Amino acid sequence: MMISLEEAQQWACDACGKPLVMREVVFLYLNGTFHVDLPACSECDFVFINEELATGKMAEVEGILEDK
Repeated sequence: MMISLEEAQQWACDACGKPLVMREVVFLYLNGTFHVDLPACSECDFVFINEELATGKMAEVEGILEDK
């Protein structure tokens, strides 16, 4: 499940303490480019990827791309 804007605003960056905002993040993998809106730090641009996204959707896409 993706994180909502309201949920992202409740989080702060562990590295610098600044609030998270929703940003378009670009993933590059096996010649594929993916644009996804994810919570990121408003100061240092660290991106928050929750466990469900990392082990679910991202793992699924990784498997599909590797099978090609």
